[in-house]
Amino acid sequence: MKKFLNEAERFVPDMIEGILAAHPGRLASVADDLHCLVKGGPKTPNKVGIASGGGSGHLPLFLGYIGDGLLDGCSIGDVFQSPSADQMLEVTRAIDAGAGVLYIYGNYGGDVLNFDMATEMASMEDITVETVLGADDVASAPKTEGQKRRGVAGIFYLFKCAGALAAELAPLAEVKRVAEKAAANVRTMGVALTPCIVPQVGKPGFELGEGEMEIGMGIHGERGIRRGPLVTADTIVDEMLPAILDDLPYERGDEVSVLVNGLGATPKEELYILFRRVARELQQRGITIFNTYVGEFATSMEMAGASISLLKLDDELKRLVSRPADTPFFSQPQL
Repeated sequence: MKKFLNEAERFVPDMIEGILAAHPGRLASVADDLHCLVKGGPKTPNKVGIASGGGSGHLPLFLGYIGDGLLDGCSIGDVFQSPSADQMLEVTRAIDAGAGVLYIYGNYGGDVLNFDMATEMASMEDITVETVLGADDVASAPKTEGQKRRGVAGIFYLFKCAGALAAELAPLAEVKRVAEKAAANVRTMGVALTPCIVPQVGKPGFELGEGEMEIGMGIHGERGIRRGPLVTADTIVDEMLPAILDDLPYERGDEVSVLVNGLGATPKEELYILFRRVARELQQRGITIFNTYVGEFATSMEMAGASISLLKLDDELKRLVSRPADTPFFSQPQL
């Protein structure tokens, strides 16, 4: 293991202390717990609070999206581990501004268990909480078993659409509805080229041979749908993109937002090579690209690999995707 760290057990707190020091006033921890993070400054009265959370190791997920037009707070656990229900409750208390709180997080067992417990505890304090799960990974379960699908990079679109509407002071029911609409219209598939190392473990969590790739691998190293020799970028897109398009399905005449996401150790140059093929294939299928995001949006430590996400747009989702957002890790002007 070659990493810039002090003690492996201090990896997450040292990382958070560094982020807070780099962005004073924009992010803050609450309840004397570095794992409980919120947007700096005063709350906007009667604004729906939006919270997320999950394991560390996925920057900019989750804390990187705390800011204007996106999240109001998040709780994070150790690398690839869920935060506790108590930590989630502390964030919920801190961001509640009288209009309720919406939880948006990925469909993973530990997170579901602890967020549900936090919801029950918040209700005892008269804080209304609703939940929308991100479950966009088409490789993790067949469409008929959508409730088993993992949440991966496409959850960014749930943050973006719900965060934009919450900034307009829409009520909780409407913010939840829009998050559910985004969730229903986003699909993702990923490919891994190398494993990653959890600092406290000190060795790769799985093995991927030299010259091998795995299509459909999850962001914690969960098994994909096929392992085989590394092939060209165009060939990889030609396998992944149809699986995404056929799932919703996306059809001729549709308009989409495209997200090509790096998993932690993939240069942007390579992500743009992948996007080149995505753009050409969508054009040939008569699907229009409204806007594009290329970069790191949901990583897996130092894993080399990428994912492709498509959000099918209607007029409402297009308007919300277009709205400005600003966090220490992500900034977008009005499109």
